[in-house]
Amino acid sequence: MSSKQSDKQCCPPAEDEFGGPVKGGEAESELAAMAQALGHPIRVAILRILIERQECVCGELVEELPVAQSTVSQHLKKLKQARLIRGTVDGPRVCYCIEPAALQRFQQLFGAILTPSEE
Repeated sequence: MSSKQSDKQCCPPAEDEFGGPVKGGEAESELAAMAQALGHPIRVAILRILIERQECVCGELVEELPVAQSTVSQHLKKLKQARLIRGTVDGPRVCYCIEPAALQRFQQLFGAILTPSEE
């Protein structure tokens, strides 16, 4: 199997879906956790690569980023913990892809900051 995956389903959807109603300070906490995960330029670059490719990526991230493999792994771990990406084991490596529902949720939460509340 090649390191570049053309099967967009190589990473199954997350077990718990995003987008449900969030009340009070929960929305702020959720947005803060996602923003913290995006708080490093390498993590933003990783997310951009995964979005542009629109497929699972196994090994090419290291080749495209100006940091060591171990550093890329640490950044992937942070993004996965924030549920912005997902990964599946493919032999000796892990393939990663974006979590579309999480990105939509991030857009929704961030957009809510710019829109006045009607309380």
